[in-house]
Amino acid sequence: MRKANRRTFLALAGTTVLSACGSNTVQTGNPPPSTAYSAGVTRPKPKPVDLAQWYHPYPEAGVQEAVTRYAAAYQKSKVAVQWNPDDYETKLNAALQAGPVPDIFEGQVTVDRVRQNLLVPLDDVIGPVRGDFNPSVLAAQTVDGKVYGIPQALDTQVLFYRKSFLQEAGVQPPQTLDELVDAAKKLSKDGVKGLFAGNDAGAAALAGPLLWSAGLDYVKDGKSVGFDDPRAATVFAKLHELNGSLLLGASTDWADPLPFIDGLTAMQWTWLWNLPKIQDTVKDDFGVLAFPRLDPAGAPSVPVSGLSAMVHSKSLNPNAAKDFVKWLWLERTDFQQEFATRFGFHLPARLSVLGKVAAAADAAKLVKENGRAAGPLWTPVANTALVDALGRIARDGADPVAETKAAVEAVKAELGRLSA
Repeated sequence: MRKANRRTFLALAGTTVLSACGSNTVQTGNPPPSTAYSAGVTRPKPKPVDLAQWYHPYPEAGVQEAVTRYAAAYQKSKVAVQWNPDDYETKLNAALQAGPVPDIFEGQVTVDRVRQNLLVPLDDVIGPVRGDFNPSVLAAQTVDGKVYGIPQALDTQVLFYRKSFLQEAGVQPPQTLDELVDAAKKLSKDGVKGLFAGNDAGAAALAGPLLWSAGLDYVKDGKSVGFDDPRAATVFAKLHELNGSLLLGASTDWADPLPFIDGLTAMQWTWLWNLPKIQDTVKDDFGVLAFPRLDPAGAPSVPVSGLSAMVHSKSLNPNAAKDFVKWLWLERTDFQQEFATRFGFHLPARLSVLGKVAAAADAAKLVKENGRAAGPLWTPVANTALVDALGRIARDGADPVAETKAAVEAVKAELGRLSA
């Protein structure tokens, strides 16, 4: 996700403002002269409650001002935005356990947070529009059948390719994994490599796309390893076949488009948010693709990720917090579109809003048809086991079957911990 820059803490916490007391008893008999026009005593209007909303500090200029403006526009509650410095996750985890309580906060839904009863289910909030989200994105917010996060904006990874490089080599944009391997070999010439997917030979960036290309997944059925299948070793071996065609030892890693812009590679797997920078330098000499499928039993994919809005179970005003989340991230589509597109090239989370962004038409199609996300059961421990195994296969030519089996066992143990 986007890197956090330093900000100072705002000492805010969610508190309750008690409504002024008043009688709600309907009077009988003749009312006194001073209230002859009324059948009862009018209660004072309740004061809005106070809510604290936490964000990590986005590096793009204008985001803090925008989210503060959104909060100020809300009429039902007083929402104070807290902007947090670099180590947001550590600070958030401490606050979720011991306070100060953020009523609403952004982050990623995790099984551990659900198991510790730190999150409020939001099924009633998202229910009427749940079909307006990519199913994989929504699944990443779901634990034990309940939704705990409302996606705010999305980021996705795509395969960029230089049109002129492919044309000169007589290569078509690859639609299958074998075509990608073949294209990368043909494009590797004259000091240019065919593909850049990271200095680790693509092990970290391509783990998910490789699984999805074979019709597999990180986790299946919400409980078991999704790649305990012979096809996993087959597709992982394809990454080793790219040896010799991959750019390695670049000055930056795959998230930075510089190698692609500098012409060091004909194709690069990187974040879509790099699109404006790429357009500024190579103009229209590029195209974007999903990661190709292995065969007809698999599927092309683009990984989709982003932060979601959640409600803290220890909030003194959980219903008011849910109302605000619903208003901002489901009802105010104008704010949702601005938040995603004005401060960098990101994508609105709701498909109906995404479809209104003309500049993202191709990306919208890719996300709608091919967007995939790792779910909350996919933990850092599980990811390390898979990426390490894939790295040994890709770089060292280690036995794909043995490495895949070892990764499967490690992930089984982690899933067992989560279910205990």
